[in-house]
Amino acid sequence: MSVRHFLTLLDCTPAELQQIIQRAIEMKRDLAAIRQAQPFKGYVLGMLFEKSSTRTRVSFEAGMVQLGGHALFLSPRDTQLGRGEPIEDSARVLSSMLDIIMVRTYGHDRIQQFAKYSSVPVINALTDGYHPCQLLADIQTYVEQRGSIQGKKVAWIGDGNNMCNSYILAAKQFDFQLHIACPKGFEPDAALLAANKDRVRIGQSPEEAASKADLLVTDVWASMGQEEEHNIRAAAFADYQINEALLAKANSDALFMHCLPAHRGEEISEGMLDHPQSVVWQEAENRLHAQKALMEFLLKANQQ
Repeated sequence: MSVRHFLTLLDCTPAELQQIIQRAIEMKRDLAAIRQAQPFKGYVLGMLFEKSSTRTRVSFEAGMVQLGGHALFLSPRDTQLGRGEPIEDSARVLSSMLDIIMVRTYGHDRIQQFAKYSSVPVINALTDGYHPCQLLADIQTYVEQRGSIQGKKVAWIGDGNNMCNSYILAAKQFDFQLHIACPKGFEPDAALLAANKDRVRIGQSPEEAASKADLLVTDVWASMGQEEEHNIRAAAFADYQINEALLAKANSDALFMHCLPAHRGEEISEGMLDHPQSVVWQEAENRLHAQKALMEFLLKANQQ
């Protein structure tokens, strides 16, 4: 039997993704029962970080503890991978000692190579290409607040980055319409756009994208590794801020999300995180529950 991994949203069927979302909601509601049951007592999660993190580390580590297991934090300073050991060698060794591994790295090809040689499930906790765990939390949050996202209009405002790429795949897997507004030269992956042209529209007008939307989403203008481009990007994205005026163009019950960390006064106005239509804090918490449900799904799938 081949090992199930979670490198993008396409690694699960739409039905399986819905199953994970519903399980996450159950786990959130029944946290005390999950802690008491400890379904994965004795299991060990390896957390391999080549990029820094707050929410990802805390949510995965706390989640595995709540499931009864243990989590090991591994930075480049702690492993031979950080000193040039081939990815396939590290994958073989680590997966022989661990039950499940999450990787947060740069190029998406690195996690693909790691998963190819891993004998246990590998979870993409962020690459330059995709951030699928954040999408699980985002969809969970929408479902909790408004019900099914199927058929809704989602507006992505800003950089065509890993989050934008993941929203394109989410439009396919969760059956919603995605309207992207970004400056010329900062578009998401062209192949993804072409493959999902029936569900995704792209343009340069934030107002058009936000018009009658059910959900507005954004991210920082300069992601990790792009700090030296901050001034160039700030100028290019100056008209792509989500603020109260832009939100007013969406439906009256529209929600606002941001994966955090946020730069107030840049991609969002000063008051957006605490706006009545913002669900950013619930979205952040749901990383914990969505990832618990994902780990349960993968561990059970690989027990069969």
